[in-house]
Amino acid sequence: MATAAELAPRLSEASVKKLWDVYSAFDWPESLDPEAEWYMQPDLISIHGTDVWNGLDEKQRKKLSFYEIVNLFSFVLYGERPLVEGLMNRTYRKATLGPITDYLHHFIDEENKHMIMFGEFCNRYAGKIYPEKKLVLPREYAKGEEDVSFFCKVMIVEELGDFYNVEMMSNRDINPLVAKINKVHHVDEARHLAFGREYLAELFHQYRDAWSEKEMEAFQSWLANYLNSCWGDFYNPAVYKDAGLEDGYGIRKMALADPTCRAFRERVSKKVVDYFLDVGLLDEAPAL
Repeated sequence: MATAAELAPRLSEASVKKLWDVYSAFDWPESLDPEAEWYMQPDLISIHGTDVWNGLDEKQRKKLSFYEIVNLFSFVLYGERPLVEGLMNRTYRKATLGPITDYLHHFIDEENKHMIMFGEFCNRYAGKIYPEKKLVLPREYAKGEEDVSFFCKVMIVEELGDFYNVEMMSNRDINPLVAKINKVHHVDEARHLAFGREYLAELFHQYRDAWSEKEMEAFQSWLANYLNSCWGDFYNPAVYKDAGLEDGYGIRKMALADPTCRAFRERVSKKVVDYFLDVGLLDEAPAL
């Protein structure tokens, strides 16, 4: 298997070949009607399969799908913002000089385009971006843990987002602009994930032996909690309120506990959880 340094030149070449312009890649309609069509396919909607979902008519479901796609795009946008900052801070470090730094330039450029793309959709058609609700608490890191944690967060946001990309990018039953945004995002993310999986594994194995058992346990607890906190963003009371549903917080609480929703979270998370288990970042799958 190629190392991250060996993989980077091929990924840079692919980025150049598939270079796109964020301003000319899409035809942006003047407006969209939230109730007129599907913006996210029903089986991806956060409360699909619950009693609340079963009680909605088609117009209500379509409206909910609109605000759910705005929430998904907001989630990915907020996930990519610290990613760009973190990658910039790690560019031209001794450990990333050469082909890795060259590829990080493409990585950063593409993530910036993604933020513009998602921001344009959310602001143009919903008039807002749903704010991030995560609370970042200061903590002490073991040697190398801050970098490992950073790339774990990158992996979670990109793997979860890419699951939705793949599901929606070829779906002709949803709004075509939404489908195209998902496709454009997936093409770039496939390269980002290929690099990230290899680089994170190398980084973790570089530092793992220096961590005590207590430090490793603390890291794994943090990683499981971070994955769960990301899923919490998918059950957004503001989305339910904007879609015209009553008791948004009650719906969120219900969905987080519902077995159907839990099974969906486990299915979407399987790829990234399996990766964490294979690399040794986790010893067991977290409860979702």
